[in-house]
Amino acid sequence: MLAIKIENLGKRYFITHQNREIFLYNVLANYMRRICHPFAKKSSANREEFWALRNLSFNVEQGERIGIVGHNGAGKSTLLKLLSRITDPTEGRISIKGRVSSLLEVGTGFHPDLTGRENIFLNAAILGMRRNEIKRNFDDIVEFAGVEKFLDTPVKRYSSGMYVRLAFAIAAHLNSEILVVDEVLAVGDLDFQKKCMGKMDDISHKEGRTILFVSHNMGAISQLCNRVVCLNAGRMTLDTRDVSEGVRQYMKLSQLTESDAEWKNPGDKFENDYFKPLRFGLYDANGKIITGSVKRSDEIFAEIEGVVKKSNPALCVGYALHNESGNLLYWTFQTDQVKSANELPVLDGRVILRARVPLEILNLGEKRLELATRIYNGDWITVPGRSKPPSVSFNLEGPINDSPYCVVQRTGQVAIDTPWELV
Repeated sequence: MLAIKIENLGKRYFITHQNREIFLYNVLANYMRRICHPFAKKSSANREEFWALRNLSFNVEQGERIGIVGHNGAGKSTLLKLLSRITDPTEGRISIKGRVSSLLEVGTGFHPDLTGRENIFLNAAILGMRRNEIKRNFDDIVEFAGVEKFLDTPVKRYSSGMYVRLAFAIAAHLNSEILVVDEVLAVGDLDFQKKCMGKMDDISHKEGRTILFVSHNMGAISQLCNRVVCLNAGRMTLDTRDVSEGVRQYMKLSQLTESDAEWKNPGDKFENDYFKPLRFGLYDANGKIITGSVKRSDEIFAEIEGVVKKSNPALCVGYALHNESGNLLYWTFQTDQVKSANELPVLDGRVILRARVPLEILNLGEKRLELATRIYNGDWITVPGRSKPPSVSFNLEGPINDSPYCVVQRTGQVAIDTPWELV
């Protein structure tokens, strides 16, 4: 049974551009022009047409859990706003069977001067919940959100995490057929994210409700969804029920795997007082840049070259390794093997650090290394997962080992070749 039918959907906006040099006489001339000609059409010379979505068509079956993925600006949030009736489409048609509850932005539908208790009734009513339904679910909403202590406090004093917990609790307890959730869950802490994922999994499997979930967390997409729709520049580039394949295709489009096996500083990046990275790459045993896929039997090395401007024994240089879903597999620094602070070699001047990548413990698929540099117990210089640190990537292909039973990727994030014996 169809829950949502989208036909040739499009949403257009107009972007207004102003001259870079604005003088007082320009402002006064425009003001007088509007006074003298109040009914004149506005000039379109500085207006640019922008299609956030274009020619989008797909159907959603009842009970499906669809992960909508894509880069920032791909049109994901615009699609959810159209489905939630927050804005109207420019062209095309949307047919929805059932009520829609949405969680799009932190604090949407909340009044900052009202208490948490009052906002539960207000927000639930906006979402379409009847008063007796709100009363019946009130205790469950409060318990799920974990805001009992602050229930009679104005929500303007809530943290962003408390906002999200309360908003999600209301949306999840609304007896709607369709739940629409944007990346807003990333604001909550790890425990609450797990709680939300469990709740969405329950209402989908046990209650048969339809979920549209926007996220950049490919681990969450893989855990919850049974279908992936990928958007790029307002158009659909992929629609598949093979979630693993959907995640792989998205990661190939993503900047996370676009980098080659070597990164070089163009000259003005990551300036700081301690360590400026110059080069970060993956090389074979002969020091050549790796090309193409690698096998678990190969040896590859991560190499980091940089300039130490101010010598500091607490300087840590290393990398973080992620799999194709964006999950962190491990961290490593040049200080890991040091047994005492006295043994720590002080880095000074131009340095090159090298470490073997342990392919024997890694599962198959795309892998990404992000440069991690910091002062121990102090400031970060390049932070994996934030602010786009230097990164390199490679593809690890099979088989796992020589066994005829280990030719494909293992379930799990690592694939350890553990020796067995018959006792």
